[in-house]
Amino acid sequence: MEIIAKITGIEYKINLRKELEKIDFAEFDINKSPSNFLISDKKNLFAISKWVSPKRTRSYPYERIYNTLSIAKKITVIPIVKDEGFEGDRDFIQWDTISLMSLLDVYVILGYYNSAEKHKTRKNKITNQKFDNEFITNKIKEIESYHSSALHWNLKEIKDNLPTIIDNVKKSYIAIETKLETKLHGLQGLDNFKTKIESEVNAFMEFSRKKAKDAQSREIVTNQPKESLQTLTKAKITITNYLGGKYFLTVDEVEIDKNTISLIESKHSKSTLLPGISDIKDGLIKMILFTNLKEISVSSKELNCKPILQLTSAKLKSSITSQSSKSEIEDFIKINKLNLKHQQLLDDLLTESKNNSFTIIIHKG
Repeated sequence: MEIIAKITGIEYKINLRKELEKIDFAEFDINKSPSNFLISDKKNLFAISKWVSPKRTRSYPYERIYNTLSIAKKITVIPIVKDEGFEGDRDFIQWDTISLMSLLDVYVILGYYNSAEKHKTRKNKITNQKFDNEFITNKIKEIESYHSSALHWNLKEIKDNLPTIIDNVKKSYIAIETKLETKLHGLQGLDNFKTKIESEVNAFMEFSRKKAKDAQSREIVTNQPKESLQTLTKAKITITNYLGGKYFLTVDEVEIDKNTISLIESKHSKSTLLPGISDIKDGLIKMILFTNLKEISVSSKELNCKPILQLTSAKLKSSITSQSSKSEIEDFIKINKLNLKHQQLLDDLLTESKNNSFTIIIHKG
């Protein structure tokens, strides 16, 4: 099954907020900062998140983005390339990542690493890579005086500055390879990546879409270890946005009832009563997308959309949904002996689902 949909804009009320540490801009160092935080220069306040890899499936980057969404001006720092050495991975940023950030009104700083350490046990692998802090700081200052949207900033960075940043990547990795006497992946891949980007933004988009679509096809036949699904049926969903960009995503479970399609994102825990907060916030990013879908269709048939976040655990003894009554929820808490932390999480989740018109299902899995 392949689902087609559009997104024309994002409307969503964040409820599961995290208290972010505030850092004075004069003391800012991206490499010493938390994964998400506030930065202030007495005149402006920004929420900043940082990625440890351009690959979206590592270290819960969506959770970091989610934690900043309630602040008016949001910035995320993403390495355009991360080479972990010849015996490690090398990942490149994709247009779809930048496009998603634009949809969420997040300014993207395309960063690069300029120092690293040699891996202690593997000959041709590096670790503890650090961003060029001066470069990141200067980009934040640019955004501070930039008065157009995140969309315009992100497009400008791709069109005008990305090739130069890639040149910086090449120089940095050559220096790291020489200093650490550690073999990296070589420059040809970087040159090929730069050539594709320089040809024009559209070529970059098509190049990245192909990679994203390949990843989508691989995931469609793979159940992740943390998933506990009822149907074990994944489906493809292709989302077009107002930029002309496309997301090639997968939906964990799909149910069609007459003219309504349920898009179910599932998170599972084997050892705790509820999945971890990182997993849940990762799932909520999907809810932000799914609650804003328009013109959903399967095989050219238009359908109404019902987004569902499904949380399962091997430890649970009963089930509830966001439509459950107050007494049913109280019984669920009592039967499963939820502690105060889990009770607060449950309350925040149910509030967020009601504010944004999606369904939560929690049951034994």
